[in-house]
Amino acid sequence: MPALERIAVGFVHGIHGLRGAVRVEVLSDEPARFAVGSVLFVEGSEQPLTITWTGPAKPGILVRFEGLSTRESVEDLPGRYLEATPDAPLPEGSWYWHELRGLEVTTTGGDVLGSVADVFRAGEGEVYVVQGGRLGELLVPAVRDVVVELDPVAGRVVVDPVALDLPSAPPRRRRRHEVTRRSRKAARAAARAERRDAGGAAAAADAPTLDAPAPDADAPAPDADAPAPDAAAPDADAP
Repeated sequence: MPALERIAVGFVHGIHGLRGAVRVEVLSDEPARFAVGSVLFVEGSEQPLTITWTGPAKPGILVRFEGLSTRESVEDLPGRYLEATPDAPLPEGSWYWHELRGLEVTTTGGDVLGSVADVFRAGEGEVYVVQGGRLGELLVPAVRDVVVELDPVAGRVVVDPVALDLPSAPPRRRRRHEVTRRSRKAARAAARAERRDAGGAAAAADAPTLDAPAPDADAPAPDADAPAPDAAAPDADAP
């Protein structure tokens, strides 16, 4: 069986006192993770740390480790996660936090909100920090009314935008090639209409005028040498 990946079970917020105690936010549902004698690791380190003492703190707990008994010996711990090796895989339908980071988050309508950048505990619940979408950073409570689908295998989280009170998605912008294709189609239709109008005008100009009398081809041409009648000639029968 392959070794199980280590999981984050706590986060060191600061140092307490002078004897090496650190203030830890518990990120595990198993109290035994911080029992005396338990072994933890600082993230990125293979050096095991054995717990020798714990005490109450609000919020979280105080922890001391074997071999770290001075303030100076724990100065590099604040701001880092404490990890443990899981005893067995989680039951079906349960996931570790590190398995949720990077999942794409979408609404039920398909609007992409970003991806899970981090997870933190708030009271008795958990909150997903979603970043990289058009709305900027979002805090998504991990409750059934908000998260309608959680599928790390498929790489997605689906949330209810109404439960989150998200603004409506902007109208979909047409892709550039769609605009170009439709513009060209409209231009071709306009050109065809213009050609039809021009052809109709040309046909009307060439057609004969039906009301104009046609010239008589058999009528004799006027004699250019004939004298013009004298409009002033007297009437022969006049006295």
